Amino acid sequence: MNNPLEDRTDYSRTPPDQSRVPDRCAGWRLDRVLAEVLPQHSRSRLQAWVREGRVAVGGRIETEPRHKLVGGEFLVLSEPPGMRESAEQPEDIPLDIVFEDEVLLVIDKPPGLVVHPGSGNWSGTLMNALLHHVPAIGEVPRAGIVHRLDKDTSGLLVVAKTLAAQTDLVRQLQARSVGRQYLAVVCGVVRRDATVAAPVGRHPVHRTKMAVVPESRGGKPAVTHFRVLEQFAHCALVECSLETGRTHQIRVHMASIRHPLLGDQVYGKPDQRLPAFSRQALHATRLALLHPLTRRMQQWEAPPPADIAALLQALRGG
Repeated sequence: MNNPLEDRTDYSRTPPDQSRVPDRCAGWRLDRVLAEVLPQHSRSRLQAWVREGRVAVGGRIETEPRHKLVGGEFLVLSEPPGMRESAEQPEDIPLDIVFEDEVLLVIDKPPGLVVHPGSGNWSGTLMNALLHHVPAIGEVPRAGIVHRLDKDTSGLLVVAKTLAAQTDLVRQLQARSVGRQYLAVVCGVVRRDATVAAPVGRHPVHRTKMAVVPESRGGKPAVTHFRVLEQFAHCALVECSLETGRTHQIRVHMASIRHPLLGDQVYGKPDQRLPAFSRQALHATRLALLHPLTRRMQQWEAPPPADIAALLQALRGG
């Protein structure tokens, strides 16, 4: 493996190929360190992987979970046979296509659909569906996907069908010229429209979470504008516009001002006054970008899916 990853790696995605044992973990058991850097996996699963010979310590396979580490070693976790291959297999998964031409594909992603294959989700993803719908897209890195939505976030997502289109879209995203608006139901009384400008990075303790983190500690600039569309008794419907696209940005920013998204089990807290909702109430409702070929600005909209529509109807007393 030649892909050393630092602690800022998003461990909630594909497991790292290689990671360095923090010095503070000197004297820890191997399985304990693995649980630290791969918290999305159970201790028993990690122990099984060690016994299967899937973990190398400092370049040597180690099969004893109780092996003590000195700190500074590099750990390499190999994938189970066939995992990478299954991630690259076409699957006939229905897609809600909002727009398609020779270079672009705009999808209205349903909640529950994972975008990229990764740990625990090596098949049944949007990438698998794209490889079936457009076989040639397999020649484009990441099957043309240039931005992502969380598994339980619904809404619009653009995919490039050619390498040239992908390069163009990545540059637009870097230039912050892609318009992205989201509808979110957030907790509490939101008294005014506002902007949250706070750097977002990996949580210093809970590695599967993001948090507002100073740039001096690895946070990256992040800006979210929001305006109040409707206020209910104990929550509000807001529209969020992104200048940047950090992982979990809207969820982290709204939670940081004490208005977490309804249903967000990672960044929110249970509140008996609020209706139950099975996922974070977040939907990418509008997408605007410069078409890579025509150089004309195009915009697409997607109404909220059935679950959010029913939630809003209930909140309005319908």
